Amino acid sequence: MATQPAELESVLERLEKEISSMKFMLEQMLSLQQQLLEKLRMKGGQGESGLPTDGLDISILLSLPDHLRKTMLALAKLVEARADEVAEITQRARAIESGYLNQLVRLGYVKKVRRKHQIYFTINDGE
Repeated sequence: MATQPAELESVLERLEKEISSMKFMLEQMLSLQQQLLEKLRMKGGQGESGLPTDGLDISILLSLPDHLRKTMLALAKLVEARADEVAEITQRARAIESGYLNQLVRLGYVKKVRRKHQIYFTINDGE
């Protein structure tokens, strides 16, 4: 059954309106993201949460899976810490945090420093 030209035109007009509406919403979202990034930059190295963001790039955080992001934010709050100290903040087992911190070391986001018999982790600032 062939569609009528008037029906086809009506469908195309509706599609055009929907696409236009979606484009408008995407532009608003991009604008809001830009404003948020500018506010974060103007905060002087601290994010909305009050955590230091020096060495923490928001794009890196967003690219990490949730479990590693939580570990990274806890480490940022502590600046330098052992796995048990990170575990205290995240409320997870020390062994789990140790594994997550070692994953972040392998990814190059965190540095591992040995002091006597203790291992400390700190965010890699690109040195």
